[in-house]
Amino acid sequence: MGENQSMIQIKNLEKTFVTKSATVHALSDINLDIRAGEIFGIIGLSGAGKSTLVRCMNYLEVPTKGEVIFDGQSLGEMSEKELRKARQSMGMIFQQFNLLAQRNVLDNVCFPLEIAGVAKKTAREKARKLLTMVGLEDKEKAYPAQLSGGQKQRVAIARALATEPKVLLCDEATSALDPTTTKSILELIKEINQKLGITIVIITHEMSVIEAVCNRVAIIDKSKIAEMGEVSEIFAAPKSKIGRQLIFTESFQDVPFGSEKMYRIIFDGHSSYEPIISKIVMECKAPINIWFAESRNLNGNAVGQMIIQLPEDEMIANRIVNYLETEKIRFEEVISDGSTSC
Repeated sequence: MGENQSMIQIKNLEKTFVTKSATVHALSDINLDIRAGEIFGIIGLSGAGKSTLVRCMNYLEVPTKGEVIFDGQSLGEMSEKELRKARQSMGMIFQQFNLLAQRNVLDNVCFPLEIAGVAKKTAREKARKLLTMVGLEDKEKAYPAQLSGGQKQRVAIARALATEPKVLLCDEATSALDPTTTKSILELIKEINQKLGITIVIITHEMSVIEAVCNRVAIIDKSKIAEMGEVSEIFAAPKSKIGRQLIFTESFQDVPFGSEKMYRIIFDGHSSYEPIISKIVMECKAPINIWFAESRNLNGNAVGQMIIQLPEDEMIANRIVNYLETEKIRFEEVISDGSTSC
């Protein structure tokens, strides 16, 4: 399969729920192209439509309008039998694990294979290999009640992989876990992606999860896609208000945008704060007021931004802008609420 070939395409998707009292537009005009082999993140606040979107991806929720194309085939045009087969190629893990309490770990992993009609001996051999992959080979006889949250999620991951899916859909899969356990589960998900080449879609409300494992991300807000792109690009320079809200710390909200001439300097892994600012001060012989600065490590590169206030003297301000342009430093003027002027 080609490197940039699509695994899931969503075209003009809408989902409306009609109740006795109201009509709720859960999703509006969603367009996504998730590439084969990537880890794609979908993030938004509670109620933004994330979980509805992931359920539309495997047609557990049938879209009101639009199309979902999975591995080149439209789910909406499939028969029930074809749809069931397609769903076997989409593993799913959830926040609450959804393990069967009356079955031990091995039998939980075997469950989807039983449904698929796989012989018991073959299913058990496969389940044991998967339990080894997720680091629980010594827990096959244990029951869910005897496991920690992280162990339960590892069982759920092994179960989701049992049918050899092409896609793994993770709906808030780490939300019920502590930070250390979350980290280990995300490392496991990344390892599975690298070893098996499975396309992974992560639905979350936590930017730290996106930051840890995703290649690209779509930010969903009030049922629509607010922005989408490479994680490093979105983190360095979020274009939407919800993007800035999710990514930046609370101190960003204290910047008095609109009151002075301000510029955002964007760091994309090829530059660092101190040399740039000190060079501007020395070269332009002008003081600079730094209102906000934040960076984070993404795959070994520093990405982030700095908000600076330029001097009131227009000649000096222009000199600084010219210096940034000459040095090919990414920057843009910002206005009210931190949005760009372009």
